[in-house]
Amino acid sequence: MFSIPLAWLQLKREKVRLLVALAGIGFAVILMFLQLGFQDALFESAITLHQNIEGDIFLISPQSTSLISMKSFPERRLYQSLGFAGVKSVSPIYIGFGIWKNPFWQGPPASQTRSILVIGTNPGDNIFAIPGVAENRSKIQLTDVVLFDSASRPEFGAVAEKFKALSPSDPAIRTEVESRRVEVGGLFRLGASFGADGNLITSDLNFRRIFPSRDPALIDVGVIKLEPGANLEAALERFKSLPGERRVDPNKKIEETKEDFVVGDVRVMSKAAFVAFEQNYWKDSTAIGFIFTLGAAIGFVVGTVIVYQILYTDVADHLAEYATLKAMGYKNRYLLSVVFQEALILSVMGYIPGYILCVGLYNLTRNATALPLAMTTSRGILVLCLTILMCVISGTIAVRKVQQADPADIF
Repeated sequence: MFSIPLAWLQLKREKVRLLVALAGIGFAVILMFLQLGFQDALFESAITLHQNIEGDIFLISPQSTSLISMKSFPERRLYQSLGFAGVKSVSPIYIGFGIWKNPFWQGPPASQTRSILVIGTNPGDNIFAIPGVAENRSKIQLTDVVLFDSASRPEFGAVAEKFKALSPSDPAIRTEVESRRVEVGGLFRLGASFGADGNLITSDLNFRRIFPSRDPALIDVGVIKLEPGANLEAALERFKSLPGERRVDPNKKIEETKEDFVVGDVRVMSKAAFVAFEQNYWKDSTAIGFIFTLGAAIGFVVGTVIVYQILYTDVADHLAEYATLKAMGYKNRYLLSVVFQEALILSVMGYIPGYILCVGLYNLTRNATALPLAMTTSRGILVLCLTILMCVISGTIAVRKVQQADPADIF
């Protein structure tokens, strides 16, 4: 037997108290949504580039820890893999951070520059499944021409807006990267991350011009494409015979698997392992993931305390009524169900406005930070379940007061 009308009548009797409870639950919901959303945006933005590189096997240095901290290795190690059966092509990638000069800045010179991620690749290798890259590959064959990420943070300047508004008679957009004059030849869309606020893609030759001190014989990522139908597991097994002694990392930071192992001075990984390599860095090697998880936990605790205070006060105010119901023959089970129903009503009513507000906050944050922050069904369901659990826990604690209701107290 359900007594939702009784539970609802008790809640709405004190309208101010109900509004305060809903505001508190809504705040907890928003806090959990924001923390979990930021955490997911962190992990998603960190692997966007990895997911958009078309390759089957990847080579990096065993000393590399993440995209923002890559170590170079000899390019010849990549080309040695062409000797293995099933390998279709290889492509080197160069990665570095350069100082970008905002071409439209009108403020103090000290605020005109900002660090930007520069990615160098052979224009003839179509390895990026990033919107805008394939159709602009020919442009970066020209000297000192780069492609600009239109989803970069606004601090780099209104490059995308100005470029789209260019007419054939307008001068090209020119600026400096690492004090090297470059021209924006096209746009692509990748997006900012917690490690890089903006991105550039250019040719391998232009990359060396921007970073002349870099050893041209060293690369940061080696991308290997296999022949159609080639067995990935068998191909990885063949890579264990690359020149150089296969070993386990001496610092035991690399737990070797069939899809992730070290041979000499290179680390061989499948694409799935390459993506996991970046995710694991942000999850395990930084405090950011822990901080966001802690923030969500704090929201859960805050919500639990607020709901408990509301339910406890409500039960205390109606203790005589509960004692009367007991005297009339109602069992504790019925009275406890009323309190739990109040908790469920509060959880749903507090969740709905919190959800709606968070959709707006996600959009606001995405526009301000260029991070891939958006509401997802899985996150919505997770927070709803946490909200219900939060209210049920509060009801469980508050319900002890009902069990103390004694008919003798009113007779």
